[in-house]
Amino acid sequence: MINITFPDGAVRQYEQGVSALDIAKSISEGLARKVLAAKVNGQVVDASRPITQDGTLQLLTWVDTDGKATMWHSSAHLMAEALEALYPGVKFGNGPSLENGGFFYDVDLDGRAISDEDLRKLEVKMTELANLNSVYVRKDVSKADAIKYFTEKNDPYKLDNLQKLEDGNITFYTQGNFTDLCRGPHIPNTGFIKAIKLTNIAGAYWMGDEKNKMLTRIYGITFPSKKELDEYLTLLEEAKKRDHRKLGKELELFAFSEKVGLGLPLWLPKGAMLRERLQNFLQKAQIESGYLPVVTPHIGNKNLYITSGHYEKYGKDSFQPIHTPEEGEEFMLKPMNCPHHCEIYKVSPKSYKDLPVRFAEFGTVYRYEQHGELHGLTRVRGFTQDDAHLFCRPDQVKEEFCKVIDLVLYVFASLGFDNYTAQISLRDKEDRAKYIGSDENWELAEQAIIESAAEKGLKTVVEYGEAAFYGPKLDFMVKDALGRKWQLGTIQVDYNLPERFELEYIGADNKVHRPVMIHRAPFGSLERFIAVLIEHCAGKFPLWLTPTQVKILPISDKYQAYTEKVAELLKKAEIRAEIDDRSEKIGKKIRDAEIAKVPYMLVLGEKEESDGKVAVRRQAKGDLGAMSVEEFVSLIQDEVANRKPFE
Repeated sequence: MINITFPDGAVRQYEQGVSALDIAKSISEGLARKVLAAKVNGQVVDASRPITQDGTLQLLTWVDTDGKATMWHSSAHLMAEALEALYPGVKFGNGPSLENGGFFYDVDLDGRAISDEDLRKLEVKMTELANLNSVYVRKDVSKADAIKYFTEKNDPYKLDNLQKLEDGNITFYTQGNFTDLCRGPHIPNTGFIKAIKLTNIAGAYWMGDEKNKMLTRIYGITFPSKKELDEYLTLLEEAKKRDHRKLGKELELFAFSEKVGLGLPLWLPKGAMLRERLQNFLQKAQIESGYLPVVTPHIGNKNLYITSGHYEKYGKDSFQPIHTPEEGEEFMLKPMNCPHHCEIYKVSPKSYKDLPVRFAEFGTVYRYEQHGELHGLTRVRGFTQDDAHLFCRPDQVKEEFCKVIDLVLYVFASLGFDNYTAQISLRDKEDRAKYIGSDENWELAEQAIIESAAEKGLKTVVEYGEAAFYGPKLDFMVKDALGRKWQLGTIQVDYNLPERFELEYIGADNKVHRPVMIHRAPFGSLERFIAVLIEHCAGKFPLWLTPTQVKILPISDKYQAYTEKVAELLKKAEIRAEIDDRSEKIGKKIRDAEIAKVPYMLVLGEKEESDGKVAVRRQAKGDLGAMSVEEFVSLIQDEVANRKPFE
């Protein structure tokens, strides 16, 4: 007999070799019909896999993130089976589930094009195959047999993948007439897939290498009911309306130019003002919290990044080194700010009384991203981090970490992000080769994060393998107004860079000690943060942040003098106002201001001028009545002071 521990702490005994599905059936047939997979000792596996030793068990259904991911991965296999039926000879790359929902499969159609109409035919075929209730069957395969199978099938991409795998760690999964190289897990059978939508077609280089062949990437999503698919499609339409690329253009915030370079955003005046206000907002909070501003160059000597470890880990994927006329001298576009801040710390000797030292910089960094990976402001090649690095004594780590959590939560509250989870990102339990530093320092850093998150009462999840190469971190996973999850804000504890840069301070014992380094960025990057903010509030920014707070709309040229007087009064009160003096009817001016998402409109005509008042309209709410300029100024200032997130 083996002991199985359930999430509620209950322990039950079962025969050795029992499956999670067997256990679910022993509890309830209704529960068993909902089980998609299982988590055994923290690892997601097929619900039918035998359990041979004592362990923990969580039964995964559609309500669980891992349950959804398992179904979407299985749906990629279902789509592959449908593709083979409709496109004989198709070759397959990789087909994973996606973190934000759905799946894709990269396929080689041997030059055949696929259209939106073809996607609909593919959906029909997938539905037909799903209704067969085909079981997903796992099989261990030797490397020689796997190579033989995919050689005979003429599937070169699977053969590529096999080169990285070791004998004894290779499995096939088969459902219906389709067999794939896959480590799983999968849902019990295709019958769980009730509603299917293929959403998009894109191109993707094999293995992300531009030197390789361009494959066709087909995206899709599935659900256990048509109702849930319909709800998703409604959200998808709303997401299209909120797309930051679309709204960024309409609101004249940013642009891209191929002549400047892909992935390098150009900030237009209104967007630049929005960025500046976000910076000022955070800088004010930082100054109050004891941060010191620093500025570092956009390039650094290659040796700086060799010392930090960034070159070893990311050098091949970064912009190539810049060579100078001096033989052997190489510089790199700055990929990170932290090595520069370490060098600033070393400029002067430090005592234990000087710590903590907190350096903050809105530093622009550069990282090479593949063409196909670039996406608006969320994936760019040049971006500005709201970066800060805190150097403290070991006994100060927890207190400093908690203060940074407070700062992150202040930012979120001010901008309307109230649905978030703190992800504790730790090392991979098995593969330690990709991390630098001693086990002792890692354990100290991980414990500091876990205790700080608990002390602040954060809702947390633990993810192994998601740590940075130099230390564990606390990542804030935020859900936007449409329920989509984004990683915004990060805090990291680092014992390693202080060692690499030989950072020191003199302790109370008059001996030399190493400080601990905390990396933090509440926004993450201004580009990504602004993109998420645009989509979260649909372009209706909080009044304190929006580029244009008021649009002044004179009914005709006769009221130009009064219009300019009102504009001047607003300017003196530091209210951002623009005049629309076009020769258009007032109705069109109001509509255009509404579309531009300007929070307030002031309509000025004969009555307003004679009464010395303004007719106030609120975006999306309509007429608020007439009031004096002084009353209106007070209204705006109160709303700004209260920092209401958005309407």
